[in-house]
Amino acid sequence: MKNSQTLKQKKKILVIKLSGSVFNFKTTSQSLRQYARLLLEMQTRVQPIVVSGGGIIARNYVNLARSLGSDESSLDIMGIEISRLNAKLLSAALGDYVYPVIPTNLEEMSIACESGKIIVSGGLHPGQSTNATSALICEKIKADRFLNATDVNGIYDSDPNKNPKAKMFKEITIKKCMDLLNTESTQAGSYDLMDIVALKVIERSKIPTWVIKSDPRVIRNLVMKNSQSGTKITT
Repeated sequence: MKNSQTLKQKKKILVIKLSGSVFNFKTTSQSLRQYARLLLEMQTRVQPIVVSGGGIIARNYVNLARSLGSDESSLDIMGIEISRLNAKLLSAALGDYVYPVIPTNLEEMSIACESGKIIVSGGLHPGQSTNATSALICEKIKADRFLNATDVNGIYDSDPNKNPKAKMFKEITIKKCMDLLNTESTQAGSYDLMDIVALKVIERSKIPTWVIKSDPRVIRNLVMKNSQSGTKITT
C-alpha cells in the first residue's frame, strides 16, 4: 500500500482545460469515449485533471437568459452549471476510473487530488472563465503543466477563423499574449483561448502552459511523445 501511495505522489499532475466545443448538440458517446481512452492512457504517466468548458450549449442558454434580462452574475452561474453537466458526461464515459464527485471549489479540488484518480470539473466561481479556473487549479495543487485544449491549433496573431493568413505562434510571452487579448470581452459566455486573469495567474506562478487543438491525437502526442504542438506560453 505504501509503495502504491508513493507512486501516486510522484506522478506529475496535468491540468487540461477541455474546449466546450467537445460538448455540443452533435456530441456522441463515441467521441466522449475517445477522450476517456486518452485520459486512461495518460494516467499511466500523469494524474489528469480536466476542466470542461460550457461550449455552444452554455452560450445559447446565456444569450437567451441575457435577452430575458438576467444579470451577468446569474449568467455566470448558469454557464458554470452547464460546464458541470458537461463534466458529468465525460465522467460517465470514464466510469470507475474517475473521482466520483465534481469539485465545486479549490478546496474540494485539493482533496480530490489526493485520490490519485482522474478528476473532471467544470467552472468554479462566477466571474471567472474556465481558463482562469484551470490556471487557479494549477496554482492551488502545484500542477506540473497546463494544457488549454481549444477549437484552434494554438495562439495566432489574429483570429484564424476570420483571417486565413493568420500566423500561429510556436511560442509567445505572457506580455505579448496580453497585448493581443487586452480588448477581450468579459461578458458571460464570451471567453476565448486565454483571458487576462488566466494569464496573470500563469505569470505569477510560472505555470508551464500550452494552447493546443482539442483533438485526442494532438493531446496524446504532446503528453506521451513530447511533440511540438500548439503554442507554448513562456513566462
